[in-house]
Amino acid sequence: MSRLDVLRPRLVDSAFAAGWAAVPWLPRPVAARAFDAAAAVTVRRPGSYAQLRRNLRQVIGPEASEERLEALVHRSVASYTRYWRETFQLPALDPIEVAARTEIRGWEHVRQPLEDGRGVVVALTHSGNWDSAAVVLCKVIGIPMTTVAERLAPESLFERFKGFREGLGMHVAPLTGGPEPSVAVLKRALRSGQMATLLADRDLLRTGIEVELCGRRTTMPSGPALLALQTGAALVPLELTFTPDGWRNQYHPEVVMPATGRLRDRVTVGIEALAAQFTEQLRRTPQDWHMLQQVWPDV
Repeated sequence: MSRLDVLRPRLVDSAFAAGWAAVPWLPRPVAARAFDAAAAVTVRRPGSYAQLRRNLRQVIGPEASEERLEALVHRSVASYTRYWRETFQLPALDPIEVAARTEIRGWEHVRQPLEDGRGVVVALTHSGNWDSAAVVLCKVIGIPMTTVAERLAPESLFERFKGFREGLGMHVAPLTGGPEPSVAVLKRALRSGQMATLLADRDLLRTGIEVELCGRRTTMPSGPALLALQTGAALVPLELTFTPDGWRNQYHPEVVMPATGRLRDRVTVGIEALAAQFTEQLRRTPQDWHMLQQVWPDV
């Protein structure tokens, strides 16, 4: 291992610390121009965002022209850098301002299960800005929400992100290494009639449910459907996109799963329905999907 490999996690941690310290003090137009300029430079580097290009090609299909794909990649990178700019700005924003800049659709799909005493599993893709959505849920509407955080290296970077999301109002359970298993934390929250939010468009371990996503076979994690079935919670897909000066949060109808049958078969029905919903979402606004990692095993 080279010295750079040893130092890189610390450098990343220092960069994020500097971002949270400096970016909130910049006037919003100045910060926007700076991050847009960074996007314009990095997207033109040879070989940059290669996996993003492959992912977006799968979303829009082989019939789309190279010109359309290239324009989409540029828009997606701009959307991605906007997400990071807002990540640094959110802790300094008034939650009421965040709510005023947020358009919420389909809220009845969340409100009704909660009023009935059921928990809600919110399943989403790596799109838009899920942190701004959490601000509205936790700090303005006042709904307790639990999420899971993957361990990052170094530990200080993990703690920094955990503190960031807790500061926005979320309860954050470490995926590994916590005082109790993250699944136990999620189940307790759901059985208490609360919300749990899970990213569900990438199967890190490739051990999930085989589905068709955007016309190609892959796997998606079984957790969202399994938790809903085990706790009686509603499984609600959330579509997150950007507006020119804010965010759009579209909650879709609850995914209805069979009441009887083998558990894995019932989970499969739920994840297949989720994949179909995600396919519609990604094809509708592919520019706001920030997926820089491999999703399909052969793409």
